[in-house]
Amino acid sequence: MQAWKIDEDGWCDGAVRYDSPYCDARPEGVEIDLLVIHNISLPAGHFGGPHVSDLFTGRLDYNADPSFADLCGLQVSAHFFVRRDGALVQYVSTDQRAWHAGTSTFEGRPQCNAYSIGIEMEGSDFQPFQPEQYRVLLALTAALARRYPLAQVRGHEHIAAGRKTDPGPFFDWDAYQQSWQLALRGQPALVLTTRALGFPSVV
Repeated sequence: MQAWKIDEDGWCDGAVRYDSPYCDARPEGVEIDLLVIHNISLPAGHFGGPHVSDLFTGRLDYNADPSFADLCGLQVSAHFFVRRDGALVQYVSTDQRAWHAGTSTFEGRPQCNAYSIGIEMEGSDFQPFQPEQYRVLLALTAALARRYPLAQVRGHEHIAAGRKTDPGPFFDWDAYQQSWQLALRGQPALVLTTRALGFPSVV
């Protein structure tokens, strides 16, 4: 597994950096213990273009596609974006609060943005993700677990039930969890996490 590092300012050394204005300070004393997985594609079902980064950095041309009219004025971001080819982009320091979860609750705690890190996978609810995306996600999860007391990982659908469906039915939670457990057994010194990372139950 590739070893990345989150630096003292909350930036990953394995990522291309594009700063987003859509972030703010986390509440004082908050513990960053939740990882939230999303999916996104702009236009929906189209991959590889600049539009996701443009959306997250406030530069989206709303005339580029008719569907973008619904996004006009939207201020949204994520900490990370994993492209189909495994390229990793970071928009917000993980020490800061990215605006990725919206109205959300986890285990009775509202406002998940305050205590979570958001990762967007380039994809949709209607097709599988790429193997390289899972490899990058695993390496990123390990880097984040070394830096923060992560305890749980969930999809957007789990913290905003009825409002969001991502990362969707094609996200392979079993493979992600099994890869994480193998990494812990095979390279414990690489992960160095003092907590078990909880995954959603997959039926």
